[in-house]
Amino acid sequence: MENNHIDQQFNEASRLSEEPTVFPGFEKVWENIEEKLDQKKEKKRIIPIWLPYGIAASLMIGMGAFYFINKEETTKSVQPSIAENKTVQKPSSNTNIAKIDSLTKTNIKEEKKEIHSTVEKLATNNYQAPITVNISNPSPVVADRPAVASVGVPPPVIERHLETSDKAVNIEEVVLMGYSSKAKSVYTSSNVSIVSNTLSGTAPGILVSGSPKNDKIMIRGVASINQVNAPLYIVNGEVKDQSYLSGLDSNSIENTQVLKGESATSLYGSKALNGVIVITTKKLSRKEKKRLKKLQEEINKQKQITPISNNESYDAFVENPFELAQSQPLSTFSIDVDNASYSNVRRMINNGEKINKNAVRIEEMINYFKYNYPQPKNEDPFSINTEYNEAPWNPNHKLLKIGLQGKNISTEKLPASNLIFLIDVSGSMNEQNKLPLLKSSFKVLLDQLRPKDKVGIVVYAGSAGMVLPPTSAGEKAKIIQALDQLQAGGSTAGGAGIELAYKLAQENFIKNGNNRVIIATDGDFNVGTSATTDLQTLIEEKRKSGVFLTCLGFGMGNYKDNTLETLANKGNGNYAYIDNMQEANKFLGKEFTGNMYAIAKDVKIQIEFNPEYVKSYRLIGYENRKLKNEDFVNDKIDAGELGSGHTVTALYEIIPNDVKSEFIPKSTDLKYTKNTYKEEFGDELATIKFRYKKPDGDKSKEMTQIIKNENNRISSASQDFKFASSVAWFGLVARESELIQKKSLSEIEDLAKQGKNKDEEGYRSEFIRLIETYKTTQK
Repeated sequence: MENNHIDQQFNEASRLSEEPTVFPGFEKVWENIEEKLDQKKEKKRIIPIWLPYGIAASLMIGMGAFYFINKEETTKSVQPSIAENKTVQKPSSNTNIAKIDSLTKTNIKEEKKEIHSTVEKLATNNYQAPITVNISNPSPVVADRPAVASVGVPPPVIERHLETSDKAVNIEEVVLMGYSSKAKSVYTSSNVSIVSNTLSGTAPGILVSGSPKNDKIMIRGVASINQVNAPLYIVNGEVKDQSYLSGLDSNSIENTQVLKGESATSLYGSKALNGVIVITTKKLSRKEKKRLKKLQEEINKQKQITPISNNESYDAFVENPFELAQSQPLSTFSIDVDNASYSNVRRMINNGEKINKNAVRIEEMINYFKYNYPQPKNEDPFSINTEYNEAPWNPNHKLLKIGLQGKNISTEKLPASNLIFLIDVSGSMNEQNKLPLLKSSFKVLLDQLRPKDKVGIVVYAGSAGMVLPPTSAGEKAKIIQALDQLQAGGSTAGGAGIELAYKLAQENFIKNGNNRVIIATDGDFNVGTSATTDLQTLIEEKRKSGVFLTCLGFGMGNYKDNTLETLANKGNGNYAYIDNMQEANKFLGKEFTGNMYAIAKDVKIQIEFNPEYVKSYRLIGYENRKLKNEDFVNDKIDAGELGSGHTVTALYEIIPNDVKSEFIPKSTDLKYTKNTYKEEFGDELATIKFRYKKPDGDKSKEMTQIIKNENNRISSASQDFKFASSVAWFGLVARESELIQKKSLSEIEDLAKQGKNKDEEGYRSEFIRLIETYKTTQK
């Protein structure tokens, strides 16, 4: 017989189980089966006729049914009955149940495997008819696949033809399987690919590249497409990473903004050097709306900043040349703890500007970073550390690293402070990255002070005036109120402001305390005492009062670096450039004690090289800190100060005596003097001498240390050596130095990565990213 429509026939049989009145006799068959299963002893009985049956399937839950049919030797037509879920009655005594043969069981197992693939098939015909079963040509019974009908749709007419075998079969066991339909909830989320397409369509300047589900997002005009150069994402006022976008429904995005350049970095620091994508979603909470309102105000202020002409001022200087050790064995200089040059160069790179080579002071770039030098073990205020190894930019040359580590003083032992804030409120300070950033920065400093510390505020524009007399830092609200009331306008009488600030500091002078004027300005002095030489004379006079000086530079376009550096160098002071809140937190927060509490002043270094091992040498950086050799022992000559916990690092490039180099200067033969040296100092490469004064002292103390000649390789150098030399190397390239052979930025980056070390605060990682960004501008 034909079995082509057996699936439809079983499907229809299942559907007709809804009509219990049509087939009333099947419940008796079902009761006989249950009774047989409950018997402990197996009894073999022959069923005269094994009729087809179906398992009821609910229209709501999609029940399937199997039918097990056997036939005795005499063939005859019967009308099947469909089982019902009703109270079971006792079966008649003349009903026999046959055993299912092995072929039937095999078919049942196969049907179990296939059920999941067929359970989704739905019957959709809109008519019904009784099942006609023709039994002829006996053959083994094979259960067909059940199908699940859709709710409320009756099955079609099925004409069923079954073949039974000539021999009676016995039922070994009956397996009943019920199948239910399950409600499946499907959750879909917008992956970054979908969100990125939304961003690309709604926010100008956003570039999307890569394959679906692996998109790369960047902002046009900044960096390159890779993981470290990804933009910063701000969603509803909070910083998020790109993985967060994968769970963000693109339909929920209401607004998108793009920030880059100064507008981005002034708000979020170096994290935003590749731009910021600000996303606002729909249905915000009250807290989110409040946070977004504040953020939008800051963004609007940034957008109000119009491009201004570059009128910045830097003193030109020539890099230190090589000197012959035989004729010039002494080198003398003052230490420098300033780090303004690094943050200023960082600002130029992040804004895509060309670096002014006179803004690059290599010693300030090196000293921006902390190095792992040991604490002093005796009463000296600092430890001395040296390392001698290969110079990475000139392979045949050597590099001598000299490091000082200032003694750490606990906060409890720090003396009371008398601080006078000298704030420029002239018209040139009326920009977001000047006076507003200045106010926020000073609030960071206030958090470090104790009630015994005092703060006074002096301002200057067309004239100078006192805004707040020296007030206990315990009255923080009063100090902050005075700061918040400051407004910019007028010309800049910087000299008058300095006079008034020092006068106030001297009137409130604390003996053995920390007396300091902190000047915050863009350096544009244009009224009264304004010439650099006049300001230098003024600050040198005020230095004698015992009041120290800290210079904080703000802004760009009209920034006067040369003025501020002169003030810091001549006023027993230090100098930093604050380009964003990240830098303010570093200089005025994390490094507060080192920058505000001096443990030694007028620190000088003099090194004498041994001509037996040194042919020529040069000091890397410190061009404006070099001293005459006789100034080393002259206590009237000013030099740099060293703060609590501060580190100072200097590098000398050395050409060994047995090396031929194009950079060795030509010697001049002397008529009356012969330059000779003694070969009696063994392996001594050089001798270093240090002189310093106590913060309130007038007489210097001297320390001496000998450096041994060594033949080390850069591969064995310390991580600090590698990193410091990579910073110096980058500075030499940025300054377009003519005294280096190799200028590969990739090699500099690789060396910096080797010296990255633990980098808990992330500043070394930031430098590596800075190199990567600078590389993109050189293509």
